Amino acid sequence: MQHLGHTRSSYQRDHFLHTPDAFVRAPLPGMNNATAIVHAGPAMGAGFTQYTAELEGDGSFQLGDREQSRAQSFVYVLEGRVTCAETDLSPGQYCWLPPDRATRVAAAEPARVAVVEKPHFAWNGVVPGPITGDERHIAPKPLAGDDALQVRMLLPDDPAFDCAVNTMTFQPGATLPMVEIHIMEHGLLMLEGEGIYRLGEHWYPVTAGDFIWMAPYCPQWFGALGKVPAKYLIYKDWNRHPLK
Repeated sequence: MQHLGHTRSSYQRDHFLHTPDAFVRAPLPGMNNATAIVHAGPAMGAGFTQYTAELEGDGSFQLGDREQSRAQSFVYVLEGRVTCAETDLSPGQYCWLPPDRATRVAAAEPARVAVVEKPHFAWNGVVPGPITGDERHIAPKPLAGDDALQVRMLLPDDPAFDCAVNTMTFQPGATLPMVEIHIMEHGLLMLEGEGIYRLGEHWYPVTAGDFIWMAPYCPQWFGALGKVPAKYLIYKDWNRHPLK
């Protein structure tokens, strides 16, 4: 329901909070029985594209087609079950595909997946092969020694990868240890719980289902609120010299 033009969404020069009340759904080329909510892309100055794909029964979409021939792809299942690169994936499982690896993501029943696509810049000519994984099987690591803030790295810590995708889980009351300001940009999807995000000089209440884009050098900080843990999926570019 429209509440007299109100939304929690906010688009600023160095960040974007995208909340479900403002989502617009439209199919991307190659989608069948599926639509996309595009959260971030080059039109806003981002160096990557991130969207949520919503698939109906017998829905599918294409990754790695000719238009994105230099793009790597990361797919994380939010709801339902999908097949990606000939692998069956359920919630919490994911797939990373190198550039020039065309595949279809398909679902027999309704499903939702988070998708990140970005150009791939090889390190010494090395391009990794496809990867599948399960977040639940990755050992968490405390951030800065704080056991109340656990990080799971979904991609290998290897210079062959020019990006990272992690999940971060905050116990109620846990916070980032500092206001971060850095050259990496982020795409962040809230998976569970709620909290407060500082972006630049703005402070936003955020909850499961929200998306945040953070441009390079955007001041950022998060604190978890409520009675259950807060968890998000976060992308960043890294492992490359700034001149690249």
